[in-house]
Amino acid sequence: MHQGTGGADRYREAGVDIERGAALVERIAPLARSTRRPGSDAGLGGFGAIFDLAACGYRDPVLVATTDGVGTKLLLAIAANRLEGIGVDLVAMCVNDLVVQGAEPLFFLDYFATGRLELERAEAVLRGVAAGCREAGCALVGGETAEMPGLYAPGHFDLAGFAVGVVEREAVLPRARIEPGAVLLGLASSGVHSNGFSLVRLILAETGTALEAEAPFAPGRSFADVLLEPTRIYVKAGLAAARTGGVLAMAHVTGGGLVENLPRVLPEGVVARLDARRWPLPPVFDWLARAGRLQRVELARTFNGGLGLVLVVDPDKLAAVRSALESLGETVFEVGRIEPGAGPPRVLLDGVEAAWPGVPPRS
Repeated sequence: MHQGTGGADRYREAGVDIERGAALVERIAPLARSTRRPGSDAGLGGFGAIFDLAACGYRDPVLVATTDGVGTKLLLAIAANRLEGIGVDLVAMCVNDLVVQGAEPLFFLDYFATGRLELERAEAVLRGVAAGCREAGCALVGGETAEMPGLYAPGHFDLAGFAVGVVEREAVLPRARIEPGAVLLGLASSGVHSNGFSLVRLILAETGTALEAEAPFAPGRSFADVLLEPTRIYVKAGLAAARTGGVLAMAHVTGGGLVENLPRVLPEGVVARLDARRWPLPPVFDWLARAGRLQRVELARTFNGGLGLVLVVDPDKLAAVRSALESLGETVFEVGRIEPGAGPPRVLLDGVEAAWPGVPPRS
């Protein structure tokens, strides 16, 4: 539970400083307390965290658990020394996976591993984690800070997150009755989010683009500003939409892009037909496609393409779902329909020739 590791002077000589770990716990304790919610006191320091599920008021609860990281976006954040946003990313990648199953996030734990613990940098990351937890309404109940000299390059670290949520058994998503005619709504992403950064880094390297350079498609903002924009947290909007009773399924658009994530929540015998002309492709993806000479299929299978969450909605309750989303400030696009199909579910992406950049194949 965010315990410092180490021993006496010989342990410090080996590269592990127990006092630094203890100092970090002291620094982040107020951050954890700021995430308190019913069921948790969000205290740190014990061997395990206790959560009182009865305090949440569920009648027939089902627990949902998830774990994730932020991938090689970490390397850009480290290079730019912009670390707080990466903590928000970590929470978002986990809690968005909970809400698409209809679950309210309850608590979150993080794992921070590094060769040498640098207090200010670790605290910056965990400030972001706490901010993400507050936005998602879940408690930061603990985690682990591991100092492992020799395992990580100087200045580098790794992150993982773990979240648990709860949903009434009768409200678990996806629903069984997803049929042709259901409407597909997309919620705008904030940019690249936290997937595809190995390709992003390759494109930056190939084009000699510096993170501090001004992005030509975003006047006044650097590439670091745009690429390190934190992943949007869709918890409040997703839960509000689910409470209308009109949501049949939700898909968090992460690795695999639009093409691979939506089929994960659809039954056999249907096709999700999306029309790319129905939402704007954010300029960062246009730049990545042109600078990286990406074919449209690469763009659709690697990045979110401007949609961070896709909802499958009962057409009879479309107005209620849309109203719930927009009342929370979401930018909502009606992006397609569910149609009859054969065999495993799949996505058909229409209109890309008109809406997405035409880029010749790589030689």
